[in-house]
Amino acid sequence: MATHTASASDTAQHTPMMQQYLRIKADHPGTLVFYRMGDFYELFFEDAEKAARLLDLTLTQRGASAGNPIKMAGVPHHAVEQYLAKLVKLGESVAICEQIGDPATSKGPVERKVVRVVTPGTLTDAALLSDKNDVYLMAVCPGHNRRGATVNVGLAWLNLASGALRLAEVAPDQVAAAFERIRPAEILVAEMPAESSGWAPPAGNGASSAGALTRVPAWHFDVTSGKQRLCDQLDVASLDGFGAQALTSACGAAGALLLYAAATQGQQLRHVRSLKVEAESEYIGLDPATRRNLELTETLRGTESPTLCSLLDTCSTAMGSRLLRHWLHHPPRDAGIAQMRQQAIGALLEAPPPASVDALRGALRQIADVERITGRLALLSARPRDLSSLRDTFTGLPALREQVAAASGASATLAHIVEALEPPGECADLLQRAVAPEPAAMVRDGGVIAPGYDAELDELRNLSENCGQFLIDLEARERTRTGIGNLRVEYNKVHGFYIEVTRGQTDKVPDDYRRRQTLKNAERYITPELKAFEDKALSAQERALAREKALYDALLQSLLPFIPDCQRVAAALAELDLLAAFAERARALDWNAPEFSEAPGIEIEQGRHPVVEAQVEQFIANDCTLTAERKLLLITGPNMGGKSTFMRQTALIALLAYVGSYVPARRARFGPIDRIFTRIGAADDLAGGRSTFMVEMTEAAAILNDATPQSLVLMDEIGRGTSTFDGLALAWAIARHLLTSNGCHTLFATHYFELTQLPAEFAQAANVHLSAVEHGHGIVFLHAVSEGPANQSYGLQVAQLAGVPNPVIRAARKHLVYLEQLSAGQPTPQLDLFAAPAAAEDDDFDAQPYVEDAPTAVDPGAALVAERLRALDPNELRPRDALDLLYELHELATAPDGKR
Repeated sequence: MATHTASASDTAQHTPMMQQYLRIKADHPGTLVFYRMGDFYELFFEDAEKAARLLDLTLTQRGASAGNPIKMAGVPHHAVEQYLAKLVKLGESVAICEQIGDPATSKGPVERKVVRVVTPGTLTDAALLSDKNDVYLMAVCPGHNRRGATVNVGLAWLNLASGALRLAEVAPDQVAAAFERIRPAEILVAEMPAESSGWAPPAGNGASSAGALTRVPAWHFDVTSGKQRLCDQLDVASLDGFGAQALTSACGAAGALLLYAAATQGQQLRHVRSLKVEAESEYIGLDPATRRNLELTETLRGTESPTLCSLLDTCSTAMGSRLLRHWLHHPPRDAGIAQMRQQAIGALLEAPPPASVDALRGALRQIADVERITGRLALLSARPRDLSSLRDTFTGLPALREQVAAASGASATLAHIVEALEPPGECADLLQRAVAPEPAAMVRDGGVIAPGYDAELDELRNLSENCGQFLIDLEARERTRTGIGNLRVEYNKVHGFYIEVTRGQTDKVPDDYRRRQTLKNAERYITPELKAFEDKALSAQERALAREKALYDALLQSLLPFIPDCQRVAAALAELDLLAAFAERARALDWNAPEFSEAPGIEIEQGRHPVVEAQVEQFIANDCTLTAERKLLLITGPNMGGKSTFMRQTALIALLAYVGSYVPARRARFGPIDRIFTRIGAADDLAGGRSTFMVEMTEAAAILNDATPQSLVLMDEIGRGTSTFDGLALAWAIARHLLTSNGCHTLFATHYFELTQLPAEFAQAANVHLSAVEHGHGIVFLHAVSEGPANQSYGLQVAQLAGVPNPVIRAARKHLVYLEQLSAGQPTPQLDLFAAPAAAEDDDFDAQPYVEDAPTAVDPGAALVAERLRALDPNELRPRDALDLLYELHELATAPDGKR
C-alpha cells in the first residue's frame, strides 16, 4: 500500500477522523503512531501492518476511507509499556498520540496531540529501562577544514534518564572505538550522502551495530546554533567554563542532540544543567578489540556473565551498578584518582562495626534509584511511588551520613560524599507533607496526596467516603424536627437523594420541603441542605480525583527547583555504593591495594585472573614483571596451558588498579599506562570482506601504529593465520618492532619456538613458559609461569584431550616422527608461488648487492640432482623411500666435485 500523507488532495477524500490521523502521521513519517481511541492505542494503514508483524498482533480492518479498507491493529492502553519495550529493542520509534479534548463537548473527532515520542535513545520510563544499564542518545557531526577535508568528528551523547551530557572530538578512525565505549542506543546523523563526509555512518535507518540510526535535517548540526543552544540549556553566556568553547563539530552535534531530545519529550530538558568534555588523554585507551577480549561487561559469546562486571557487581543500588559499568570502560590515566578511591575502600574496610561495610550496604539497600527518579521529575513524568521512594530515601539520609562519617577516616573521597549526602530540607519536607504514606501506582486511581495537605481535597474525600453517615445523621435530625417517626432519607440513580414521607404524615412536612416525586402511598421531598449535599456528593469522587491530579501536577512543578540537589545526592549515593561493593569484593576475594609509581613498568606478585579464579576450584597464581630493562616477555607453552589467561589477567589487574579497585594479587606496582592493546583469538569479518588473517593483521597494524612506551600490549599467536614461514617472519618482525620502535610493555605468546632466540638479540626481551608434564601419551597442565622457553607444544596431547579419535592421533604421531626426521636434514626453503620478482630489501636487513652482467656459473652437482629427479615417479615413493632419496640428493648437491 502506498504511504499515506496529509496533503489536502488526499485527506479531503477521508473521513474526519482519518483526516486527523493522517495530519498527525504526516508530522511523524518514520515513526509508528499510537493513536488513542478509548481504551486502546490504534495503528492504521502501513503502521498497522508493521506493528502486527513486529508485535504479533491481529491485523483487522475498520470500514473504509477514500474508498480503501482501513487496516488496523491495536494494543490496550494499560499494557502499552510492554509493547513499547519490544518495539524499542527492535530499534523502532513510537509517537504517543493522546486525546486532549473532551468527548462530551467535542464536535467531530476528539482533539488529539502527540504528547511524546519514544525512541531507543530517549527512554525515561522505568518499565522501558534496564536497571543496570545506561541508555545514551548520541549525535555525530563530522568536522571539516577550509579545504573541505574531514578533521575531527564531533560527538555529543546524553543520558536522558539522568541528564548527563558529554562532548568529545575524535579522529574519524576513532569513531568506532567511541561507539564501543559508549554503546549508544540511538545515533543521530545528518541527512546527507555518506560520501560527502570523511566519516560514513552505518547504512540504513535500522539498528546498526552501535544502535538505532536516526537521520535528522543537516541544519540541526549548525555549529553556531549549537553553541547558542548549549548556552541556553546550561543558562550561561559562554562555554569557556566547561572547556567547550573551542570545540566546533562537537557543539554542532550537541545542538542537534538537544533539539531532538526536547522534541521527543515535548518539553524542556530541565535536568540537563551540566556539561563534561571528554579528552582522549583523560582515560586509558581501550580499543573495541581490547574491550571484547578482556570481557569487561560482555563475554565473547555475547552474554553478560561471567565477566569482570558480573564478578564485581554486588552493588546495593542500580545507581552503583551503572556507575560500575562506566568506571570499567573509563579507567582514568591519573593514578591520583585511583589512589583516592582505594583510600576510601581501605577506610571502609577498617570502619568500626556501626559503620562497617556490611552495615553500610544494608542501609544502601533501602535507597531508591534517585538518579532516574530525578530525571522523571525534570520531565514531569514521575509517578506517585517515585515520589514516595524519594521521600523515604531523604528520610534515611541523616543516619546514612552518620555511618559514612564514622567510616571516612582520612579519606577525602568519603568526606566529600558525606557533604554531598545532605538532603534538601525543603524538598524532603514538601514530600513528607504532600505524598501519602503508601500512594497508589497511578494518580488516576486516587489516594496519592496525603490527608491534611489540602482542605478542599479532604472535604471532597469526606463527602465521598462518609456519605452514608451523613444520610443517617440527616434522617435522625429530620425525624426529631418533624415528629415523623417513619421518615426515611434515601437515594436512587434516577432521582438522586430524597426524603420519603408516607401519605398519612404529609401534614407534618415543614415548609422548606420541596416535592420531588409523588408515589401511590408516599411523597418524596428534597430540602436545600439535602440538595447542596447531593450536588457535592454525586460529583465528590470525580472532583476529588480531578483535584488530586491538579495538586499532583502542582507538586511536580514545586519540586523542579530541587533537581540539582537531587542530582548531587544521586551521584554521591552511586559512588558510595560502588566503593562499598569494591570493599566487599576485596574482603571476600582476598584482594589487595596496588601501588603506583612514576617509574615505568608492571610488577605483579602472585597475580590471579579474577573471573577465571571464580569459576575453578583452584587457581595457580603467577608473577609478572615488566620493567625498562625487561620490556617484552615471550610466552611459550602448550595450548590449554594458560598463556592467554596469564596475559589477560595482567591486563585486568592493571585495569582494576587504575579503576580504583583492589586487585587479585599479593602485591602489585604499576607505572604510567596510557593504553591497553590486545591481539587475541581468531575471528573473521565476512560482512566487511575481511578474512581471519586480515582481521589479525589489521589489529596488529593498529597496535604497531599507536602503541607508546607507556602502553601495555598483549599479542597472542600472531602470524598463525598464514603459512608457517610467512607467519614466523611476521611474528619476528612485529616483536622486533614492538621492542625497537614502540618500546611498549608487551606479553607475546607464540608457538613459533624460533622466536625464543629473540632475547639473544635484544636484551629487553625475556623467555617465560607455562609448565606441563607429559604422562604416557597424556599431559598434565601445571599453569605455572617459569623462566625460559618451553621444550615442546604438546599439540597431539591436547588434541587427544579434545576427543580427536585415536586413529587420527596415532597417524599424526607417526607423521610427526617423519617430519622431525625430515627436518634433521637441510630444511627446504618455502617458495611463494604468487610472489613478485625479488626486490632489494630495506636498509634494516643485510641484502646482497646486485652486480650487473655477473657471469652465471653452472653447478655440475645441480645437473646431477635434476637428472635424478627427472628419472623418478613421486607417486611411487613410500615415505621411507622419500627420506632415503632426500639424503641421496643432499649428498649429490653438497659433495665435492671429485667425489660425485
